[in-house]
Amino acid sequence: MMDILTLIGRTQALFTEDIKQDESDLRKIVSSSSFLVLGGAGSIGQAVTKEIFKRNPRKLHVVDISENNMVELVRDIRSSFGYIDGDFQTFALDVGSVEYDAFIEADGKYDYVLNLSALKHVRSEKDPFTLMRMIETNIFNTDKTLRQSIKKGVKKYFCVSTDKAANPVNMMGASKRIMEMFAMRRSKDITISMARFANVAFSDGSLLHGFNQRLEKRQPIVAPNDIKRYFVTPQESGELCLMSCIFGENRDIFFPKLSEHLHLITFADIAVKYLKAKGFEPFTCKDEDEARELASTLPEKGKWPCLFTPSDTTGEKDFEEFFTEKEALDMERFVNLGVIKNETVFDETKLNAFENTIKHYKQNLAWTKEEIVQEFFKLIPDFAHKETGKYLDGKM
Repeated sequence: MMDILTLIGRTQALFTEDIKQDESDLRKIVSSSSFLVLGGAGSIGQAVTKEIFKRNPRKLHVVDISENNMVELVRDIRSSFGYIDGDFQTFALDVGSVEYDAFIEADGKYDYVLNLSALKHVRSEKDPFTLMRMIETNIFNTDKTLRQSIKKGVKKYFCVSTDKAANPVNMMGASKRIMEMFAMRRSKDITISMARFANVAFSDGSLLHGFNQRLEKRQPIVAPNDIKRYFVTPQESGELCLMSCIFGENRDIFFPKLSEHLHLITFADIAVKYLKAKGFEPFTCKDEDEARELASTLPEKGKWPCLFTPSDTTGEKDFEEFFTEKEALDMERFVNLGVIKNETVFDETKLNAFENTIKHYKQNLAWTKEEIVQEFFKLIPDFAHKETGKYLDGKM
């Protein structure tokens, strides 16, 4: 794998100083604790699992719906780190299933539960059915596993949020913001912490990961040229989640500090760097047809067809932010990690009404996207939802 830091415009890792400063405590706590990682075979989940594994935990159980990704996780861990003295097992289970419930009933004794499972794509809000699955995964499965953790006496629960939960403009970000509200409600009964961070470079399903697929399949590289994003590496995402899980106080949300070390960069700029690192000169095409046609001839000439256009799809945020002006911050505790400090603020009546309405829709097997959007607005009155009628599935 080529140097990810160079591709995203950085020269150094973000959290080196914080990890070094707290490594002794991290190792001491991890090596004496038991962990359950949900969604552990996704890109962030794998990164978190590796961070825990290499510090020799007493017990590490990993759950994920993807059997294939779980196999790769185990192969990767065995090849990179070998073995630990503790109990390391993986389980190909759906967190929303009765089989998972039986799994928790059979054991369920963990010090830390980390929930990395999520539907993370803006494209998942294009139809009401996938959108409902997003709500189930991002909100209700989180609440379910929180309730199970409380029942089993888990010491700490961590769940990953997103930068898109701060002043959300899309349903994915809004679903994570609502997830935070549900988590705050449970924080009366269990210590919780979360993390918001930017795009994970080359994570499964991401546009950058797609660059690898396009070259392998000899297809054009397509990217927006007007959207700038912050990126973290997979390892940085794992470090951030573990730091929040271990050191976060109740209701803390960790995020990477914006500094000279965290650069905004467009997808098109990364595409150019990526192709040059692969030995190709980017060739800008005027439309999809030209890009597809040239994909069969340009590579032999050391060039690669590219289509860089402005973004016009639903749910794209013009800029990224990790917190809002209404949130209280602790910017002193860590070198490169900021912390949002939250009080126990939530509206029990509205949360219950949302839950009941969604349950009603599902029981009747009928709902529309517009109805769900209205329910989101009831919990997030200033939800700046953008509906353009265009989605990524309608583009190359």
